[in-house]
Amino acid sequence: MASHVVGSLLVAIITIGLTGAGWGQNRPPAGPPQVDGKSEYQAACANCHGIDGKGKGPLSTQLTVMPADLTVLAKNNNGVFPLAAVYELVDGRAENKIVMAHGTRDMPIWGDRYRPGPDAAFYPYADLYVRTRILAVIDYLNSIQAK
Repeated sequence: MASHVVGSLLVAIITIGLTGAGWGQNRPPAGPPQVDGKSEYQAACANCHGIDGKGKGPLSTQLTVMPADLTVLAKNNNGVFPLAAVYELVDGRAENKIVMAHGTRDMPIWGDRYRPGPDAAFYPYADLYVRTRILAVIDYLNSIQAK
């Protein structure tokens, strides 16, 4: 009798432990993710703008509009990095010819990378995650400005 109770208790403990481990895997993270600006740039921008940001990425020759040299943004703005303007270009609010060169927001060049996706309501940090990505790229771009 005692071994039957111990065996049942052991099965119950293992079942609860495995179920609890599964529950933890489906939970959203406790806070916003950490994003490295250089890695984000390389993943989303370098194919066109180049690893060095000078506009000579491997896909640049395939484009009808040449990518901008992102290392001279501050130089072209009287020595001040245009943070707000760059942010609006990346997140798509600035609808002008520069954004048009990237295609519509539905195009895969940006897709949902810099805007909350359709499941944002289920992910408590979706908007924060997108802003974190954008700010990480901007911080990296600021760090590679020509002196």
